Amino acid sequence: MGETAVSVDGLVKRFGQKEAVKSISFNVFKGEIFGLVGPNGAGKTTTLRIIGTLLKPTLGRVEVFGMDVMKQAANVRKSISYLPEDAGAYPYMTGLEYLRFIASLYGLGEEAVIEGSEISGLGESLNERIKGYSKGMKRRLQVARTLMVRPKLAILDEPTSGIDVLYSLQLRKEIKKKAKEWGITILLSSHNMLEIEYLCDRVAFMHEGKIVDIGTPRDLISKRGASNLEEAFMEAIS
Repeated sequence: MGETAVSVDGLVKRFGQKEAVKSISFNVFKGEIFGLVGPNGAGKTTTLRIIGTLLKPTLGRVEVFGMDVMKQAANVRKSISYLPEDAGAYPYMTGLEYLRFIASLYGLGEEAVIEGSEISGLGESLNERIKGYSKGMKRRLQVARTLMVRPKLAILDEPTSGIDVLYSLQLRKEIKKKAKEWGITILLSSHNMLEIEYLCDRVAFMHEGKIVDIGTPRDLISKRGASNLEEAFMEAIS
């Protein structure tokens, strides 16, 4: 399968008495688009936050490009770009000003801003203040800023949340295109099974803090005689 980008081994995360992630293990390979899929409370976001160094694991080991997320968190952060589900942006900046601000943080020039503008698909709206954007427009801007910096690993939590059908389709194409062109490894979560089926090379089904199956979308569907990934997931947890 190639070199490992993300290694998760025996990961456990507890919040008080609640065990949100229950000893899960999986690998994500370099250049792969890997999806975590499951209902609310399955442990997807908690897992992504640990990989992104925003939460500390209770037990287990997580490595990103061979770096331990606990011991080498600062170095891990230099290799990743993280998009949380509830990401915000500076409301009094225009979209273009925001992209330029992000580019400056990473020491990038106008080329990155142009690329971010294209990924967002916001056109002339980039000259408007972000406070006037819809939820979907803000999301498109955030996906663009995550990818335009060309991280080694992009972590996307519900990347098309709040985006209408037309732009969701366009954004998925951009995510897939940039991942291939720029060699970005992508780890994402989504409630949208169609999105996962279209985007991902491999998928992990998560339910109640556990991984119940891992495979390519086609293999997971075929394994259960299902007609789509949603049906395969329901079979896997039943």
